[in-house]
Amino acid sequence: IFDELTQWAPKLWRREFVAGHWLPLSHPRQLAGFVREFITLHEGGEESAELRSARVLPATENKGKAYAGKLVVVTGAGSGIGRETALDFAERGATVVAADLNADAAERTAELARLLGAEARGFAVDVGSCEAMEAFAAEVRAQLGVPDIVVNNAGIGMAGPVLDTSVSDWQRILNVNLWGVIHGARLFARQMVDAGKPGHIVNTSSGLAFFPTRSTPAYATTKAAVQMFSECLRAELADQGIGVSAVYPGVVNTGIVNRTRFVGTADAEQNRRRAAVQKLYALRNLGPKAVAAGVRRAVEKNLPEVRIGAEVHLIRWIARLLPGLGRRLARIEATP
Repeated sequence: IFDELTQWAPKLWRREFVAGHWLPLSHPRQLAGFVREFITLHEGGEESAELRSARVLPATENKGKAYAGKLVVVTGAGSGIGRETALDFAERGATVVAADLNADAAERTAELARLLGAEARGFAVDVGSCEAMEAFAAEVRAQLGVPDIVVNNAGIGMAGPVLDTSVSDWQRILNVNLWGVIHGARLFARQMVDAGKPGHIVNTSSGLAFFPTRSTPAYATTKAAVQMFSECLRAELADQGIGVSAVYPGVVNTGIVNRTRFVGTADAEQNRRRAAVQKLYALRNLGPKAVAAGVRRAVEKNLPEVRIGAEVHLIRWIARLLPGLGRRLARIEATP
């Protein structure tokens, strides 16, 4: 009934709230705030960010825009999987926040989203910095409202033996691949819970979360940690109407290889290895759009995990049923 209400009420706002049937009794303060914002708007005041996102478009304007009125935050959105994920939601009507360490890349993603007819903003942020992420989350909340969907996608690559991986190397990859996910999840989940707003958080892990390897121990460690963090957070937030998913891409042809650090090697050797690995990724030819579609599927079906690529399904199967084989395979040195 409500989905067709714009036929009779073309100016319509809908607020979603996680509560029981007797909302006026269980959450009177929040309900009073909703009413106050609505009255303020119609008495000539400004439309708040939250109320703007609650506006329901008429069916004639909303055709094919399943995410109209939804606010989606994507980190690492300046390229690759992050950019395609932001554009995937933008194409379906979402308002998109594209965040990246590279300000120009983030703004370019926002420009592409606007070309699709979406409202979009680019933000420069270092996901590994607690202070930067707190400021970013507060700015999104003040300017655009509480997000409906958050995709913690920012990540970096690293390869090479544990004994060649320095403390600064570990700090760098842990800050981005793990702490970036933790910061994004906890800050925006707190906003959702405080607002009583249902939502979804998607964390980008990797197929290597399931598979030990001597070639990428630091990277695999961070992605395995993201797996467990996501499972724990999913259990914690289930009663709040907030879903949590982890996405596990396989060999996806993005630019991450060109920025991967091969520890314990000289610059010339690093460049050679990057080029060799990039050739393998190009031959596999699994694009970031496949991961973006997986992210959306995770949100729509509230899936705990989504595996992207046949190789991920294979190593997940080996990890579950033949762990001994997985350990033997891990001893093979896959040096390009």
